[in-house]
Amino acid sequence: MSRQPLSPSPSRLIPLLLTCTALAGCGREPDLVVRVSLDQIFSEELIREFEAQTGLDVKAQYDIEQTKTVGHVRAIIEEARTRPRTDVFWNNEIAQTIRLAELGLLQPYESPAAADVPATFKDPSALWVGFGARARVLIVNTDLVAAGQEPSGTLDLFDERWRGKCGIARPLTGTTLTHATALYQTMGEEWTAGFMNELVEANGKGQVQILESNGQAMKLVENGELSWAFTDTDDFNVARMDGSPVQRVYPDQVVAKGCLQRDGEPLGTLLIPNSIMLLADAPHPENAKRFIDWVLSKELEERLANSRSAQIPVRRDVPRPAHVGKIGDFRAMGVDYVTLGRTIGERTEALKEIFLR
Repeated sequence: MSRQPLSPSPSRLIPLLLTCTALAGCGREPDLVVRVSLDQIFSEELIREFEAQTGLDVKAQYDIEQTKTVGHVRAIIEEARTRPRTDVFWNNEIAQTIRLAELGLLQPYESPAAADVPATFKDPSALWVGFGARARVLIVNTDLVAAGQEPSGTLDLFDERWRGKCGIARPLTGTTLTHATALYQTMGEEWTAGFMNELVEANGKGQVQILESNGQAMKLVENGELSWAFTDTDDFNVARMDGSPVQRVYPDQVVAKGCLQRDGEPLGTLLIPNSIMLLADAPHPENAKRFIDWVLSKELEERLANSRSAQIPVRRDVPRPAHVGKIGDFRAMGVDYVTLGRTIGERTEALKEIFLR
């Protein structure tokens, strides 16, 4: 039996070519290529709005599910070795942003939209700008913890009254790794190494549950398996919006038994901002700058605050709903984000020795 040819006949190719032309998408170079690690469910809507407002064709690469931000960073590094394609990276955290800067893969851009962003959240060489932050907080089940009896800080993890009923994600990835790296910077090498070893020992004795993720921490508190746990404000807000009996506590705000202190003052709560940056070999630099200006506008930061992820504006005059925190209403941990990013690699290896032994 003879086989039919695998390629379409000329009469079938013509409508295919016409369809391709009509869609204006076959092989056409986009006007802008953006990588985004903010959840696609919200960021895609914003990027489509930018397209509608500017008429630019934007190709967006959203979160890579298995590897999250690290996946985007690996792709950017690989592109730099072969053929640069990405113009802008919108990262939902900061440490990997510093890594890209250290590798020389970013170029400076002083966006006029960032003029009033506090210096704490900007690279001194204008390689990146931070905005819309998450905070590392305690999520507390109000059905299990009476008002006035809530934990107040990091050291409450070792309080006997919470034996087996408190938790924290293993600090090897994501914001928990960033948090651990910030502790090395603020509390010192010896103290932090001792604290991490104490966490492992407490877990072995049934005092503290070491969890796989912030999302798991939120779920276990939601369903009453834990009384409280560390998580991020976006995870807390998801539980709040779902009607769960939960409360947010900013840790380490006062001089108290359960709170971390430095030089006689409470350490404060870690903020982890979004960050945006222009890639060193961006193929479309002028369009990239337009996008960066748009993302850094007060209007967009306000929308992030009103979104399901409840991002905290870094500018105090940006409106936000009542359930979103305001910098200045709570003590923020004093960290140097550049140093944090530079040291996170070596801290990761040290933490693996502690938590994977």
